[in-house]
Amino acid sequence: MGELTHLDSEGHARMVDVGAKGETEREAVARGVVRMQPATLALIIAGDLPKGDVLAVARIAGIMAAKNTAAIIPLCHPLMLTHVAVDLRPDPAGTALLIEATVRTAGRTGVEMEALTAVSVAALTIYDMCKAVDRAMQIESIRLARKRGGRSGDLVLE
Repeated sequence: MGELTHLDSEGHARMVDVGAKGETEREAVARGVVRMQPATLALIIAGDLPKGDVLAVARIAGIMAAKNTAAIIPLCHPLMLTHVAVDLRPDPAGTALLIEATVRTAGRTGVEMEALTAVSVAALTIYDMCKAVDRAMQIESIRLARKRGGRSGDLVLE
C-alpha cells in the first residue's frame, strides 16, 4: 500500500499537485450491477416504463457524471476527457443490469474516479426511473475493473 496522497504532513486534506507529472494516455474501466425483479428488467428492455427509455437516460447520466466528477468529489482534478462510454446490458439470468463505464484522457492524473462516478450515477438513474415498479432493487459491486497509464502502470482487477 502506498501513502495517502490526499493528506498533507499534518493530516489535513489537500488536492494533490500533479503539475510536475508528464501527460500520458490514461484509461479506466469500472463496473457495477443493479439487481431487480425479472419483470422490471423486461419492462426496461421493452421500453415500457412510465419515465421513458431507462437505458438511454442512464447512459447519458453516466456520461454527464464522468464529465462532472470534480464538481462532486472534492479532491478530484477537473479533467479534459477524450472518451466516455457507458454500456448497459442485461445479465444472462435476467435479474440485473450490468453497467460498464470506460473513460479516457491524455493527462497528468488518472480517470478511475470518473469511471466509478459514471457507473454510480448510471445505477442511481436506473433505480430512480424504476423505483415505482420495483423498490427492492439493489445497487451492487461498483468497482474498478482495470486501469491503464500513469506512473503506477496498468492494473487489472477483473
